Parts: sequence; structure tokens; C-alpha cells
Amino acid sequence: MRGRTAGSALRAGLRLALLAATCVLAGCAMPPATEGGGADPGAAAGSRLQPLTPGLAVPAGTSARSSVPSVRYDLAVSGTGELTPDDGVPGDDGPREIFERGGASWYGIQFHQRKTASGERFDMSALTAAHKTLPFGTRVCVRSLVNGSEVLVRINDRGPYAQGRVIDLSRAAADRIGLIGLGIKQVALSVVGPGGMRCAGVDVEPGEAAAPVTPGADRAKAAVPQRRKVIVPPRRRR
Repeated sequence: MRGRTAGSALRAGLRLALLAATCVLAGCAMPPATEGGGADPGAAAGSRLQPLTPGLAVPAGTSARSSVPSVRYDLAVSGTGELTPDDGVPGDDGPREIFERGGASWYGIQFHQRKTASGERFDMSALTAAHKTLPFGTRVCVRSLVNGSEVLVRINDRGPYAQGRVIDLSRAAADRIGLIGLGIKQVALSVVGPGGMRCAGVDVEPGEAAAPVTPGADRAKAAVPQRRKVIVPPRRRR
């Protein structure tokens, strides 16, 4: 009898210990009470987690995350008389024909003082540019399609040969239209013809409207000297 009594008491003690441990764990799992002693209103109302509603990633009124400027094609449209200068001078909206439109890049210190395709030394501080077909010495008004700024350059080199690019500007010319830092910018090219034009708010004297040349046709071909045929007289027998 004593053995049974001791076993029953041991089982009862184990049950009490298990019940106490369960109460302790339940108390740890419950959220802490607020300072006011009230219960969580959401829990009291029996609310559940709701799925996120679709919305804008960027709140309204905040600036865009990307700082890359967008191209404004309204600044240049193909055709005569549809590209007007941006200096705001009255009566300065004469006709201007767009010769070409596309990407513009620039090159600087890595090519400074090297010979260009025209034979002259490249000067990154001069307002020059490279074009694939325009004759050397042609003056071109380059207008940015991003901010409307303009620069007058002289063609003295060949290039660029990358797809989508129409002109390669010197560092000084690229700085005039805010190209430094962007790498490639969309521009519109207008060739200075016999009628002249205004570029960057300055009157440009008329120039010769030379026709584009075939790529590689203006490269001077070095004359290969012909070999002289030397006749060696036969040796006489003694």
C-alpha cells in the first residue's frame, strides 16, 4: 500500500510540474501589456494581417530615383525650319535644316596631341569633332536634345564607328553642351551652309556646303615605290 501511495504522489507531482511549465510558456508567448494596461485593440477586435495593397513604389511628390535626363525630341524634328535656336533673341528663328540626328560621344586626354585623320594634332581644348562622312573643315552646329544647348565645331577627324553614334566631340565641345558625365547624349547636327546660321546665340558666317565623302576616300594612299630591276651581267669564263 505504501508503494502505491508513493507512486500516486509521484505522478501527481509530475502532473503539477508539467502544468506549471505549460503556464510559464504560455505567459512568455503572450504579448506584453501596454503602459495603460489595456489590451491590444487589434487583438481585441479579432483583426488579422491584411495583404499589402498595390501602389506606387515611389510616393507621390518625391523626385525620381534615376538622374538620367530624358531625351526631348521636341527640340529637333527632321525638316527645314523646324529647329529653332535656344538663345531667345527676337527674330532669331530662321530656317535650319537638320543634317543628322543620333548619339554623340566625346574623347579627351587619352588622344590629346595625337594625329587625327586629317593630319593635324588633336587638341581636347579646341572645338573640334569627328564625323564619318563630312569633309574636313566643315562647321557643324551640334544641339543637345536633352537641354537644348548648342556648340559650333569643326570636323577634323573620322569616327565614331560605334552603332547609334553620329559624332565624336572633343572634351571642350562636349563640356559646352553638358555631355561630360553622361557619356552619350542624343544630338541634332546642322551643317553651316552658304546662308549661314546662328549657333549658341552667335551669328555664324556662311560656309561652303560640301557634299559628304565616301568613308575612307579622303585617306591619302601612300605610293608604293616600284622595284628597280637590276641586270647582272654574266660572268666571263677564264
